[in-house]
Amino acid sequence: MLTNTDLEKMVDTNDEWIVQRTGMRERRIAGEHEYVSDLSCKAIEDMMKRYHIDISDVDMILVATSTAEYTFPSAAARIQHYFNIAQTGTMDISAACAGFVYGLQLADGLITSGMYHKILVVGAETLSKITDYTDRSTCILFGDGAGAVLVERSEDKPGFLGSISGTQGSGGIHLYKTALGKQMEGQELQKDGNLVQNGREVYKWAVRNVPEKTKELIRKSGLTPSDIQWFVPHSANLRMIESICEKGPVPIERTLTSVEYRGNTSAASIPLAIQLALDEGRVKYNDMMLLFGFGGGLTYAGSIIRWGVPDIEK
Repeated sequence: MLTNTDLEKMVDTNDEWIVQRTGMRERRIAGEHEYVSDLSCKAIEDMMKRYHIDISDVDMILVATSTAEYTFPSAAARIQHYFNIAQTGTMDISAACAGFVYGLQLADGLITSGMYHKILVVGAETLSKITDYTDRSTCILFGDGAGAVLVERSEDKPGFLGSISGTQGSGGIHLYKTALGKQMEGQELQKDGNLVQNGREVYKWAVRNVPEKTKELIRKSGLTPSDIQWFVPHSANLRMIESICEKGPVPIERTLTSVEYRGNTSAASIPLAIQLALDEGRVKYNDMMLLFGFGGGLTYAGSIIRWGVPDIEK
C-alpha cells in the first residue's frame, strides 16, 4: 500500500493537497517480482471463488494492459499457461485506460458472431513499475491492480445494449510511455520507459469529450439517462470525474469509482470499481451500467451493459 503520508516522505506534497486535487488517499503497489500476469491470475481466481465459475472451457483470454512484463509472450498467454486451459486463444489489448471496455466490446463482437462462446476479459496494470517517483505530478496518481470478468453467450436478455469508441490521435503526445520510438509529432520524447502525462491537456480533453460521448451512447442505444443505474468511468481523478458528471447525463450520486483507495489503475480501474460496489451491495442483478474508459491515445470506449450475475447471498 502507498498512502499519501508515504508520498509526503518522497516528494514535496501532503495529504490535504493530494486529496483536494485528486480525491486519492491510498494506492495498492505490486511486489518487486509481481507482474501483470500475476495480478491477473489472482483476480481470475477471486472471480472463480466468488461466483463458482469454471474456466476450463474458455475460448479466448483478452488482457487489457499497458504494463505487461513482456512485449511477447502476451500476459494473456501467461494466464493460459497458469490455468492450463486447452484450446484457448490469447491476446493483449493496448488501449491504455480505455482497454478494459475495448476488451468487453471485442468479446461481445466475437460471441455475437458465433466465433466464440466464453471469453475472459481482464484489466490489469503495474503502473508503479513505470512511474517516476521523483515527479510529484504523476507519482501521486498511479497504483496497481487487476479485475476480471467472464463474458459468455446467454439466451436471456442481451447483456450489451450499445457501444461507442473513438480516438484523437493528435493528442497522443499528452500521455505516453516510450518503447522504441524517441519522437512523436516531431517532438523529442521524455523519460525513456516511464509514464509521461500532460495532466492539464488530458483533463481538458476528457471533460470536453466524455460527457458528450456518454450522452450520444445513451441516445444511440435507445435509452434515457434514467435507465442507467450506474455510471462507471475510468477512475483517473475524482475531480475530473466530478466535472464530467456535472456536464454529463448521469449524476455523481450514481457513479462508481475506485479512485479513493486504489488511485488511477488505468485498465484495471473500471472492474475494480464494479467489484468494490458489489462488495458494498450497491450493484444488483440486471442493473444497467454505462462503462466509459478514456486515456492514452487519446482514445475512449464506452459500453452499456446489463449486470448478469445473480446476487450472491452472504
